[in-house]
Amino acid sequence: MSSANAVQSVSALFRPHRDATVSTYIRNPKMAFSVYLCSVSGCCLILLSHLSSTAPPNNISVVAENTPAPFSRYQAQNFTLLCTAKGGKPAPSVYFKRDGELIEVISYTHPTSMEQGGGAAGVRGARPLISRDLDDTKLQRSLSLLDPEGRLSHLYTDNPQRVHTQGQQASEPSPATEVIPETVVSREFPRWVHSTDPLYYFSHTHIPQSDGSVVVQARLTWTLNPQLDNDALFSCEVKHPALSMPMQTEVTLAAPKGPKLFMSPTRAKVGDTVRISVQGFQVGSPGNEVFPEPLFTWTRVGGRLLDGSTEREGKELILERVPAELNGSMYRCTAQNPLGSTDTHTRLIVFGIENNYSLARDLVTVSLMACLNTVKHQKQLQ
Repeated sequence: MSSANAVQSVSALFRPHRDATVSTYIRNPKMAFSVYLCSVSGCCLILLSHLSSTAPPNNISVVAENTPAPFSRYQAQNFTLLCTAKGGKPAPSVYFKRDGELIEVISYTHPTSMEQGGGAAGVRGARPLISRDLDDTKLQRSLSLLDPEGRLSHLYTDNPQRVHTQGQQASEPSPATEVIPETVVSREFPRWVHSTDPLYYFSHTHIPQSDGSVVVQARLTWTLNPQLDNDALFSCEVKHPALSMPMQTEVTLAAPKGPKLFMSPTRAKVGDTVRISVQGFQVGSPGNEVFPEPLFTWTRVGGRLLDGSTEREGKELILERVPAELNGSMYRCTAQNPLGSTDTHTRLIVFGIENNYSLARDLVTVSLMACLNTVKHQKQLQ
């Protein structure tokens, strides 16, 4: 829409030596979310036309970073949710909730000197978390790490300042040297102590696009506790001036619950190519059965796979030209993600082996009879 057309839609009366300002918002029908502000100022009969465009995000998604990943039984793991909002003009604000409640976080994003001066946004990524926890062999000589109520004190920062992600920015927590307890010999498989009140670390980046929109990537990182975080509902919400209410997408953290296995063909014969694939899980609601995406590993119980390897990754195991020796062999499919691990077994039955044995027996019998006849004939000639 040109400035002349915008001015024609405004009816303003201008008088000499008197200021008169009329402003109106005009929508362009060809652009669904574009709003233009046209201001007509009567001071000295100067026409000022201010045009600005705004658009809400058109896509929002949540994924888990660094997945698929295995389950760790004896060591704490850091877990990160990545929320991406695309298409917003200007950049929207992004925040996380857990089970419907706003998450209290430690923010590691702060405006740089360029951003404060109106330049491009600069973001410093979150510092890596300290994944060292305390096992029960260290508690006796490290009582100083307990608070008066007997709970483990946090070793990550020195009195960090907590903030909410919605519309707030926190000053950077002051760095502190980690408290290292006395050196002790731990068991081979320590039982890791999980905190019931984890620290959530928040960071975000702004990526300008050629069309004027901004892609916002927000990350939420914490030390995962499979016992508490399994079945927890995490949501990412996006606020924008062009939205009457926040956009939202959510995921439920869930461990695998036994993969369903399908074998093709159902009646395998000697020489066939057999495919064993994962078709969903034994327990879980449709649409959001397992999150994050699990890692599938195949092994043969009591031996190696047909190609000689000990294990194979993927949602499908292919056995090419199965021999009769694999009849009755058992295969294990392990599905695991950072929240848990589970196994499902299936047995391979090769059909048609009896017919092959009968044919082989007949061939051996015929060969033996031919040999006997040859020997008998030679004796008669002598």
